[in-house]
Amino acid sequence: MQKMTSRTYPSTMSLRCFEASARYLSFTKAAQVLHMTQSAISKQVAHLEESLNIQLFERSLQRLQLTPTGKLFLKETQTILNQIEISVLNILAHRNEAETLNLAAHPTLCSRWLIPTLRGFSEIHPQFHLEFQEQISSSDIDISQVDIAFLYGDGVWRDMTSIKLFEEKCIAVCSPDLISKPIDKIEDFQDFVLIQSRARPRAWDDFFQAQDFLNEKTYIGPRFDTFSACVNSALINSGIALVPKFFVKKELETGELIQIWPYEMLANRSYYMIYPTSMSQTPKITAMVQWVKNRLDSE
Repeated sequence: MQKMTSRTYPSTMSLRCFEASARYLSFTKAAQVLHMTQSAISKQVAHLEESLNIQLFERSLQRLQLTPTGKLFLKETQTILNQIEISVLNILAHRNEAETLNLAAHPTLCSRWLIPTLRGFSEIHPQFHLEFQEQISSSDIDISQVDIAFLYGDGVWRDMTSIKLFEEKCIAVCSPDLISKPIDKIEDFQDFVLIQSRARPRAWDDFFQAQDFLNEKTYIGPRFDTFSACVNSALINSGIALVPKFFVKKELETGELIQIWPYEMLANRSYYMIYPTSMSQTPKITAMVQWVKNRLDSE
């Protein structure tokens, strides 16, 4: 393997010139985007190829094309440049020496409950900079990379302290344009499309079984990753969604959605705020825990 020296490592400028040229397959267009001359772009790319001893482009009078190696290097270059941008933005965000408080939550829980709950937190606690990580599945969240996670589960996580936030009660909702009033009998569900959630694949089946009703169309309907998508689908008359009641509180109050059947299905798991027990006395953990508790008490 060829040994890289400090003189052969490509500069950030040469990587930017290569990435822009590869993206547009044009030195001229890359020059316009980077506010450089076409000659300067071409020289930077040529120097990059020389330093790597690799041909990245096939050049002809008609067009510019990436070589197979060039295509591979483009992906790597974009990853490098994206990481540089993220690092710079992080430094700019933290230059006031605020301590980062990393939070993780399911996208729907984050947008419909966590963000509204944390309104005002940064004004009261400017010493903490909030970073949010959204994950579809609780199992996808790397607990070691976050300070506090807001998860759906049984309340037991190894080496973690968990605080129960609330239970999950799922209700059937739809747009009033789909049906103007609640249905009279459970059999009427068979006349409508049932919006499905990958997060709760058996939810509709559990919903009907709990009421001793067999619906042969239980698993038929458009399927989405998040409850937010299910709610949005219901809002545009795509069918009936079975979602946690607290996620659609606003839509029920405004009349954008209606609950079409009175039954509320209580899940066997709940939502929790969890954090490493070893960090329970750190200022950022105690500040967030107290804030969330106060907001829950005020509801």
